[in-house]
Amino acid sequence: MSWWEFWKRKGAKPDFVQSFLESNESGIPSLRSINQLAFTVLDTETTGLDTSKDAILSFGALKIEQEKILVNQSVEWYPHAESHGKNTVAIHELVEIPNKLSREEFARQLLDYIGNSVLVGHHIGFDLEMLLAYLKPLGFTRFPNPVIDTFSFAIRLEVGPQADLSRIKKEDYSLDALCMRYEIELDDRHTAPGDALLTALLFLKLLKKGKKKGFKNFKDLMKNF
Repeated sequence: MSWWEFWKRKGAKPDFVQSFLESNESGIPSLRSINQLAFTVLDTETTGLDTSKDAILSFGALKIEQEKILVNQSVEWYPHAESHGKNTVAIHELVEIPNKLSREEFARQLLDYIGNSVLVGHHIGFDLEMLLAYLKPLGFTRFPNPVIDTFSFAIRLEVGPQADLSRIKKEDYSLDALCMRYEIELDDRHTAPGDALLTALLFLKLLKKGKKKGFKNFKDLMKNF
């Protein structure tokens, strides 16, 4: 029996999972200024869009602190999965990767990396669902971190917080469309680290736009999320 099956049968969480959850209990002060916030921008490449059946092929992420991208702290990890996603090779260009991370190794590194930062991604709900499905055997069922979806953030800034999504052309708010609109050169698309970098560049542009609208602190930033 693997160690995580042991924890699952006991109904307990591994110590590192419990420590992560406890470290996020206090939350982020609402008046903390935006330039004092730490963000983790993340992306996953998967075998498909079914969170109950598909697997994560790769995970990419980087940090933003003091409104600067910390490229030297970027990561690219390949968690072990039974499904190899042969049909997605043409999109992701991912073939057999040696030295994939075990579930425990990936979970430890992931939770240590994101800490108590704000999580950012484009359509990030999907990425988080995929991660939760992968981490569920370890007793991990939720991310306590604040979350910002750049898809929703862009609509909020451009159309307004009460925008009627049924009247929004979703294709106008794809990552490609937004990068073109905000003059971000599309590069290394459809890789986890590449998409994470594009999303980070877009997020900084959106933050700048938000500041012009009066966003000053964590409370302003998270309003309507």
